[in-house]
Amino acid sequence: MAKRDWMMKSTIGVLLSTSLLLGGQVGQAAAYSQDSATSETIAQTAKSLIGKDYQYRAEGPDSFGSAQLATYVYGQAGMRIANTMADLYRGGTAVGRDELQAGDLLFFSSSGSGQPTFMGIYVGDGQFVYSSQREDQVVLKPLSDYDGKFLGARRYVETASAAQTASGSNESVSSIADQIIRIGEKYLGTPYKFGSSKNTTQTFDCSSFTQRVFKEAGITLPRDSRQQSTVGKTVSKSQLKKGDLIFMRSYGSSSNRITHVAIYAGDGKILHTYGKPGVTYSTFFGTNWEKRVVTIKRVIPE
Repeated sequence: MAKRDWMMKSTIGVLLSTSLLLGGQVGQAAAYSQDSATSETIAQTAKSLIGKDYQYRAEGPDSFGSAQLATYVYGQAGMRIANTMADLYRGGTAVGRDELQAGDLLFFSSSGSGQPTFMGIYVGDGQFVYSSQREDQVVLKPLSDYDGKFLGARRYVETASAAQTASGSNESVSSIADQIIRIGEKYLGTPYKFGSSKNTTQTFDCSSFTQRVFKEAGITLPRDSRQQSTVGKTVSKSQLKKGDLIFMRSYGSSSNRITHVAIYAGDGKILHTYGKPGVTYSTFFGTNWEKRVVTIKRVIPE
């Protein structure tokens, strides 16, 4: 091939790649890159920046804010993502802590709940890289040191085993719902305790259970059932889908004061915790559980 022809083809390839990247919606799943570097390359780039200075909202290459470190690293790998923590937390695909892969973005809150206050890039082996305000530099840390502050993870690198459509399709929603049920099932039989701490998995009350399960799936919920009922999209019983949250009143009460929350698990079952069974499955339709419904919310992004 003549050098001129080779250069022309290379130039066209670059222009096509740039066009595809710029055509994506920043901060959403549409920003996935089909032809960019692998997640391992992203992780290696992140580690190469350890020791660089922290500076609020700095975009590199010599200093970085928390979100801007991720934006820069992905940019070096040819992927265009948002440059604010809020947008990055809303975008991508939620993944559970037990499904993390190198390149996933991790989000934390100093208080352990609410909106993220800092974030990092998972690099494998239980470690992540982030730009630390307290340490005034980019650092490498064990994820286990931040158990009480971890809010969730988002994946922006599309893989053969975890490919998702650009708009968050029904397939994606179903996958997250299945993940939520799997997470909940691992706690079957865990004792019920009213007012159980959100920081323990040895006991649960109804809302600490839903908060924990959704948190492990990368979705942050408020602590109690009445607060949880204020988030997400309201749906009817006829619209119920796996992963929806069902909020209920007390047994025999005519008031709409919410006292219980359960996860719809599909096939007419709910996954929740109460009394002596602890975390358990219950039949929903045609039972007192159904009669107690106040509202149903869908919090899995559609």
